[in-house]
Amino acid sequence: MSLLEHAIDLTRDLVRFDTTNPPGNEGRCAEFLAELLEREGFSVTLHELEPDRASLVAYLGNGRGRPLCFTGHLDTVPLGKATWSIDPFAGEIRDGKLYGRGSSDMKAGVAAFITAALEERESIVNSSGVVLVLTASEETGCQGATALVRDGIDQHNAGAIIIGEMTANYPLIGHKGALWLKLTAYGKSAHGSMPEKGDNALYKAGHALQKIQGYQVPAPRHSILGAATISAGTLHAGSSINVVPDHAELCVDIRTLPGMSHPATAAALVAELSPNIAEATPVLDLPGVFTNIDAPWIATVYRIVEEETGIRPEPRGASYFTDACALQHAHPGVPMVILGPGTPEMAHQADEYCEVPRIEEAVRLYRRLITDWCAEDGRHPD
Repeated sequence: MSLLEHAIDLTRDLVRFDTTNPPGNEGRCAEFLAELLEREGFSVTLHELEPDRASLVAYLGNGRGRPLCFTGHLDTVPLGKATWSIDPFAGEIRDGKLYGRGSSDMKAGVAAFITAALEERESIVNSSGVVLVLTASEETGCQGATALVRDGIDQHNAGAIIIGEMTANYPLIGHKGALWLKLTAYGKSAHGSMPEKGDNALYKAGHALQKIQGYQVPAPRHSILGAATISAGTLHAGSSINVVPDHAELCVDIRTLPGMSHPATAAALVAELSPNIAEATPVLDLPGVFTNIDAPWIATVYRIVEEETGIRPEPRGASYFTDACALQHAHPGVPMVILGPGTPEMAHQADEYCEVPRIEEAVRLYRRLITDWCAEDGRHPD
């Protein structure tokens, strides 16, 4: 079987596992990959997030120095309400596109870096090596990666991290963080026919919502990642039409920049919305990540990408978050790059697909990054 055929077949295998989250059910997919990697000589640790849900860490190398890490998630978003014209779990190929939920986000990336690692076993095994971190429950807030770090699962002190998320094989050197807040307004209930006897919490949330629409998150603009942003997502209030609501919850999504204080950001928002909003409770709290463009390894990544794709990379970042938010706690200070074959525009769409040539290209990129890392093993001491 050719290299391309192996990567394509593995992508199709992964797409056929229904890992839509919720509920996830990544366990069978993780076990499938664990068996594959163990057969090829990797040492594998499966980590249960909850029943039928698992992440895994696989390592191959000589046990010395700092390996190169590849990471990707196994869960996908639900199918959505739009009608699919193709079976979302068949992995069907049409006109050079591999269709299926998770094909771009991000099972093609996972298949590509696993294929690259298997093809480069000989160079990996006699070097500091490669560690693969495959996670559950990324789509709902990086819970799988967070649990790996929290529970001390050995990730072999990686020296650099490649996140195989969908970038159409364009390297991104950072991404924003995510601070999701539940903003609470309190009032006093009363009969709907006597509203003057109550204090309507929904009105308070409405006043807050108007302010949020024009609110600028107080943070200097990042030279690569741009500005921090805020978006209102949900509003819940009231128990019945004829009852003045005494409680309202408004949830907002703040995309933060590396180095921002999330507690200070939340406090500033509550101060702006006072007295209508009484408190802000974090629902999700993930920091941004960024690698300095001057990091030597980033120059290597840029060079290899340019040689393989013909495109000279410029410093860019992503607005979405990845598992790097959590994994940076296990690998403090190491350079990270987001680089994968998926088509960004297909994320979370009906009839999601990944272009087959991109998968082949990603395998070549990953193989070269692996061989460069292993050949320069002396750069990566413990």
